[in-house]
Amino acid sequence: MSVDATAAARGWIELEERDGALRFRVGGAWVIATVVGIRRDIDRLRLRGRGGGRAEFDGGELNEIDTAGALVLAQLAGRLEGEGIEVSWGGFEAKYLEFVEAIRELDFPDEKPTRKTDSVMVQAGKGTYSVLGTGIKALSFFGLVLVAFWDVIRRPWRVRWTAVVHHMHMTGLNAMPIVGLLTFLIGIVLTFLSAKQLTQFGATIFVADLIGIALLRELGVLITAILVAGRSGSAFTAQLGAMRVNEEVDALQAMGLDPVEVLTVPRILALVLSLPLLSFFATMMGIFGGMLIANLTMDISFVQFITRIHMSVDPRQFYIGMMKAPVFAFIIAMIGCFEGFNVSGNAESVGTHTTRSVVESIFLVIVCDAAFAMLFFTLKL
Repeated sequence: MSVDATAAARGWIELEERDGALRFRVGGAWVIATVVGIRRDIDRLRLRGRGGGRAEFDGGELNEIDTAGALVLAQLAGRLEGEGIEVSWGGFEAKYLEFVEAIRELDFPDEKPTRKTDSVMVQAGKGTYSVLGTGIKALSFFGLVLVAFWDVIRRPWRVRWTAVVHHMHMTGLNAMPIVGLLTFLIGIVLTFLSAKQLTQFGATIFVADLIGIALLRELGVLITAILVAGRSGSAFTAQLGAMRVNEEVDALQAMGLDPVEVLTVPRILALVLSLPLLSFFATMMGIFGGMLIANLTMDISFVQFITRIHMSVDPRQFYIGMMKAPVFAFIIAMIGCFEGFNVSGNAESVGTHTTRSVVESIFLVIVCDAAFAMLFFTLKL
């Protein structure tokens, strides 16, 4: 097969099969300027499954070769030997063959090395190390927040109340529709579930006890905290993450301002003040949903329902539920700001840390609620 002048100038490779053996004709200039085209030619050869146990490289028409070309040739030979094919060389000028052999002795890795998959134990170790590292960073950030709050307590005029009121509006007032609707529906569901069981014993009036205790002590504040974590905690992370990407946080530091005091303290204060009020609203909406269904399906009037709650539900249940709200708010706001400050300089990182913020906030809120439950059980409250 003839080779035109253009192919000879740029370098070429051809494959023939004779008597079950592969014969590679190598010619032209195998230099850095031509290796891209040569690689494409090699890919077109479709070597997998071809030939027998022998392969010969014929370099009689090779005009020039440099390190890049020799590396491509050495990798091709190494690939064939890796498949159990015996490689021989013929027709090469002595200087070219010595150069290729010298490159092969350097033991370059394959063009596309196989990625080693870590074992389960290695992956578990890396995951544990990553979690511990994140925990240490979170503790450090918690310390910075405490220092910032101490400075604010000593100098209360430094609190940015305009920012606090703005964030209260965004996290509290604007969240009322979705929180009220969901807790109203949850009150309805709880009433239906409890009524089905209590009706069997003729004790439907006790549905008020169940709804009152469940919502006042646990579900009202817990569901509100979970909704706020997904709504407001993620917003904190996205806002601060965007500021990190736009280098606004660096600009604050350059002006001598503390980003934790300027950006984190107002958000934490706003959520700590808003969440108890939002939890109270959510609890009342849940009780109203239960009361409405009890009236429609079990002929329990509103007056009977409220009177039963007043008689059977200790005020401590309400105080216990409301006491949790500021703690949950602090956790949600701190995690949201922490993940926001950890965003790196690209938009993808904002999405990643926003997702992590929601997951971590909900996880810690539920863990904290479980800790409160064990504490109150121990104290018999």
